Amino acid sequence: MRDRTFGPVVVLGLAAGTLAAVAGSRDWVEVEAQGPDEALLQAWWTASPGLAQMPLSGALGLVVLACWGVLLVTRGRWRRAVAVAGTVASLGLVATWVSALVDLQDRVVERLEPSGATFGDPTWTTWFWAAAPAALVAVATFAVAVRRAPRWPAMGSRYDAPTRRPDAESPAETPVQEQDPTAVWKALDEGRDPTQDPAP
Repeated sequence: MRDRTFGPVVVLGLAAGTLAAVAGSRDWVEVEAQGPDEALLQAWWTASPGLAQMPLSGALGLVVLACWGVLLVTRGRWRRAVAVAGTVASLGLVATWVSALVDLQDRVVERLEPSGATFGDPTWTTWFWAAAPAALVAVATFAVAVRRAPRWPAMGSRYDAPTRRPDAESPAETPVQEQDPTAVWKALDEGRDPTQDPAP
């Protein structure tokens, strides 16, 4: 019986990974300057890349996307192993978000204080709140994948690397009378005599 969880789970997983990767590359904290210090604060902010970001979240989001890509082209035990790796990466997303919730605002304030600018209390951006459901959905979809992935449809064997059957004869081992005419001409072009038996 066909497992109908395949499509919805993969779509949700890819969406969660994409959102996590994008959110992780954006600021999670914003600070507004007070009075005439706006230009000073903006210059300090520009000179400190990653000041209010969690780049690890963006990197883990890319790992999640990569795991889904690999999961779609593998089969059996390898597929489940990739699902487990994706689960670990997704749990890393959750841990990163919790870590940011605990002390990211304080770290931003500490790095801005030497600028001498006057600014208000830091606030969370939309990207910070978007990263939370992305991480949770990533965990949930990979948890389903660990259980269900081996039963999901696999990519057809036509996408596998071609292999030569051991009993297949090469053109040189086939009698001239049975060879394709184009193969005979190709042998002549290569300087080989198609009428001669191959060397033992």
